Amino acid sequence: MSEAPLAEVAVEERPRFRPGWELLLVLGVSLGQSAVYSALSLADKLTRGKPLNQQTTTITSSVAAERPWLDLSYQVANLVFPLIPALLALYLLHLTADRRRIGFDLRRPWFDFGWGWALTAGIGIPGLALYFTARAIGINTNVAPANLAQNWWTVPVLIGVALMNGVLEEVVMIGFWYTRTKQLNWPLWTIVLGSALVRGSYHLYQGFGGFIGNVVMGAVFGLVYLKTKRIGPLVVAHVILDLFSFVGYALIAPYVSWL
Repeated sequence: MSEAPLAEVAVEERPRFRPGWELLLVLGVSLGQSAVYSALSLADKLTRGKPLNQQTTTITSSVAAERPWLDLSYQVANLVFPLIPALLALYLLHLTADRRRIGFDLRRPWFDFGWGWALTAGIGIPGLALYFTARAIGINTNVAPANLAQNWWTVPVLIGVALMNGVLEEVVMIGFWYTRTKQLNWPLWTIVLGSALVRGSYHLYQGFGGFIGNVVMGAVFGLVYLKTKRIGPLVVAHVILDLFSFVGYALIAPYVSWL
């Protein structure tokens, strides 16, 4: 009696790796989408018949100021859901063994904090000067970083916003963008410039000053990443800059007239 033929085990073919589609999809549900809405917001401001420097842009506002519990719920949701694209980007990088290569970990904390503070000083002061100049010559709105009702959770929420922005933008626009565009064999200058332009684009809602300042910031951050091979310092610098902007503004604005 002859042996029965062994059953063939179907081997599932591994899906083709498509870095370009991954990049487009991650941007489409995160900062690329923000860039489109930001451009529309600028178009709205430019067609109001009122100079940009006579308009105010508020970044973080209360949604239900008269009901603090509901307002807090909205603020927490606005912190959590924007982080999902960053987690998606990290997951996709993990699937291709690229996650550890972007330097988003705690392996070199003092290095990250040292570079982070240096970047904060190098970008923060010129950035503030650019903002006031752009507002003075009429190409930027008056930016109010925080307009939350005064509650016990106001400062913690603003700290959370700073953390969320730092993680989302640097994971997606530096770690994920640089990894996938390199895998697409883009020339290095287009990787740096492309990332910087997208970063500037999703700040267009502030005006042209916000766009220019963030393009410069994006280029500097990109060059630092190419040198250090870590987004850790960029996250640190971004969070510190936003802490000064959000928390500092909330504490100082009621007492000064020039903000």
